[in-house]
Amino acid sequence: MEDVDRRAVISEFLGTLLLVLFGVGAAVLAGTWIGDLGVALAFGFVLLALAYSLGPISGCHVNPAVTLGFLVAKRITVQTAVGYWVAQFLGGIAGAALVFLMAKQIPGLVTHGKMGSNGWGSRSQTHINLGGAFLAEVLLTFLLVFVVLAVTHRIAVTGFDGLPIGIALAVIHLVGIPLTGTSVNPARSLGPAIFAGGPAMSQVWLFIVAPLVGGVVAAGAHLFTHPQPNVLADDTVVVREAR
Repeated sequence: MEDVDRRAVISEFLGTLLLVLFGVGAAVLAGTWIGDLGVALAFGFVLLALAYSLGPISGCHVNPAVTLGFLVAKRITVQTAVGYWVAQFLGGIAGAALVFLMAKQIPGLVTHGKMGSNGWGSRSQTHINLGGAFLAEVLLTFLLVFVVLAVTHRIAVTGFDGLPIGIALAVIHLVGIPLTGTSVNPARSLGPAIFAGGPAMSQVWLFIVAPLVGGVVAAGAHLFTHPQPNVLADDTVVVREAR
């Protein structure tokens, strides 16, 4: 970890915590009033704000699938990826803990088996099956990771990086909420599942594996559509270029 920028790792922890707190929190604490559209916008707007706030420090991955995409695309080192993954999962758990704490202050609000967790079958609005849920999460994550990699590429207009990323996440949630509740982020899924317990924990594996698969496929597509003239080995340079 000595080669990893500690400010960047802390930023990934804080960013993932805030994404879960306000994204999942919108679903758990206000979902009845704002509906699926409101939840989708909450996720999109939070990520948009974080991209501008933390992007200059860590690249604002706040998602293990995005970090894996950057690793496969040779935009970060293995050491940086591992540091980010640890921070992201801890941030996701901490964010979910705060949502759980607030939810317990609301009389009658059920958290067991729910807590904004993801699922298929009876835990899906559309009762999508396991195979359909896996495919949906791969495709939805592909869009997110591909957009992040593309707009943070050196030939892109860096001043507007956050806008397409936030819009993409909002659209992804509009499509994915009825299907699986929308994961596209293993850290976002694991945290709520821990506090939901029961069937949420038994199904969480899919929402860890499928987004990672989507991230790898997106990185492969990105390397084809955005060929890089030089392989970047210095993660401090990569972070600056990921603004």
